[in-house]
Amino acid sequence: MSYPDLKITFLGTGTSSGVPMIACSCEVCTSPDKKDKRLRSSILVQSKTTTLVVDTTPDFRYQMLRADVKHLDAVVFTHPHKDHIAGLDDVRAYNFITHKPMEIFANPLTEEALRREFMYAFTENKYPGIPKLNINAITTAPFMVGDIPIIPIVVYHLNLPVLGFRFGKFTYITDANRIEENERQKIRGSEVIVLNALRKEKHISHFTLDEAVAVANELNIPTAYFTHMSHQMGKHADVNKSLPANRQLAWDGLELYL
Repeated sequence: MSYPDLKITFLGTGTSSGVPMIACSCEVCTSPDKKDKRLRSSILVQSKTTTLVVDTTPDFRYQMLRADVKHLDAVVFTHPHKDHIAGLDDVRAYNFITHKPMEIFANPLTEEALRREFMYAFTENKYPGIPKLNINAITTAPFMVGDIPIIPIVVYHLNLPVLGFRFGKFTYITDANRIEENERQKIRGSEVIVLNALRKEKHISHFTLDEAVAVANELNIPTAYFTHMSHQMGKHADVNKSLPANRQLAWDGLELYL
């Protein structure tokens, strides 16, 4: 299969509390380094003709403004946790401009949460100004958004199934601490992988930094970036110095061309 050339933009690389975290005065949260300022985790995926975002975080509005995203074709969701869906209401700005509903791609678990959390968008009698959404059900089967082919990858966030996605040579996985071997086969051959790495210490439902590095090494992926990080990870510059050049922390605003 041929894949379109893609531009990947990291809209956010922080965990659910973001960095800096409210009321925290640790050295990371007070760091002047822009790479230590992390909105909630999301990426923008762009081909020549299609623009999509993976997840709508509580920071979605600001992320779209900061990245100057004038057109958005679709939202693809990984899972229903609040830090990945809370900003969905703000897609209505694109509704106003395009006069079309936003295409939403979600599995049944996430769709259920969207219909519950944004009930007003799905009622029979809708009032003016609410977001217009067209939900497309996704499973584990590959699907297309515009000209971008997408392969879902099932990973586990403790016991919760979460979808990672492979976009051609690029794989994006967030909120995971386990990937079964049959799903790892879908990742092999990627040139770049993004994995969540919450912190250095063990966590019940997220990869640690060492665990994420080990996954990238075991899969033999040439380049890996780490995302969904808490302030407990440490300062960006310090941590990256301890890592090989092909295994690095991502940062908000990082752009990749594949």
